[in-house]
Amino acid sequence: MLPKARPAAGVRQNRDMRAWLMDGYDGVERLRLADVPDPQPGEGEVLLRVHYAALNPADAFLALAQYPARPPLPHVLGRDGVGEVLAAGPGVQNLRAGDVVGILRCEAGVERWGTFAEKVVVPAASVAPVPKGWSEAEMAAAPLVYLTAWQALVQWGGLPSPGQVLLVTGASGGVGVAAVMLGRSMGMTVVGLSRSAEKARKLRELGADHVFDPAAPELKQQVLGALGGKRVDLVVDTVAGPLFNTVLAMLGYGGRISVVGRSGGVVPEFNTASLFFRRLRIGGVAVGDYTPEGAQTAWKEIVRRLDQLGLRPVIDRVFAFEDLKEAFRRLAEGPMGKVLVRVFPDGK
Repeated sequence: MLPKARPAAGVRQNRDMRAWLMDGYDGVERLRLADVPDPQPGEGEVLLRVHYAALNPADAFLALAQYPARPPLPHVLGRDGVGEVLAAGPGVQNLRAGDVVGILRCEAGVERWGTFAEKVVVPAASVAPVPKGWSEAEMAAAPLVYLTAWQALVQWGGLPSPGQVLLVTGASGGVGVAAVMLGRSMGMTVVGLSRSAEKARKLRELGADHVFDPAAPELKQQVLGALGGKRVDLVVDTVAGPLFNTVLAMLGYGGRISVVGRSGGVVPEFNTASLFFRRLRIGGVAVGDYTPEGAQTAWKEIVRRLDQLGLRPVIDRVFAFEDLKEAFRRLAEGPMGKVLVRVFPDGK
């Protein structure tokens, strides 16, 4: 089922676009590239010609029915992207044809068709201009992971205090890199976990004070030793699995874990008593909780902080649109930063 939208003046009718269609919940390897009719913008919406789209683990989870959404089939995945406004629906005042914008958090790729297509319809309230000095690819790579990392950092009652210790698991992934950068912008002592020595070097360049291999047999002792007697105040956890209990043991009194992902699987033999005497807290992160206004506010603050640090979103690799399945294989390998597909490069 195509997303419902009212036709907009000036948009050609009965024209096909290419899109990667998901026909069932049996994984991204079963996606198929097909021609489908162009979507049309409705009230308060804009039609974008997609230039770049970014991949997220949530796309792969949704394709396996492991995400809390069941969109009508066929479905088009893809939550992040940047593109050119082709047409605006009724009620849109602040955008016009030719504007290049990125997509902040909305239902694109979740309950309605997303950015793994040549064109996409999104709410006008959920787009933002490409920040000054950023490339289109950097804009496409950033919103979902940075908004997720921002929520993970501030959901406990405001900004963490300078000098507090942040530990980031899966630190070389999209949310991990974003959390490292934003933690640095807040004046936190940042500890990253990554299995790769090369990724560890890059993470230090991005703001991590310490980086450790999560597979190290004495991980807790290594981390606490590097902290000189301090303990971890806040964890942004994208991994879960057996590592979760080790990370929990590093927290100090009142420590918090913001749970973002579970790439390491379920947590084995979790003992709730481990929370008691240090008053530890565990909280899930749900980027879907952002309103359009809230996402815009958070995004402006994120961009301001990255500009202050002179940092930009990290892109691992850009694939051709036709190579989307290969791009997902790269995502599964554990990239350094974001994996993108190029749909209409440079607006062509």
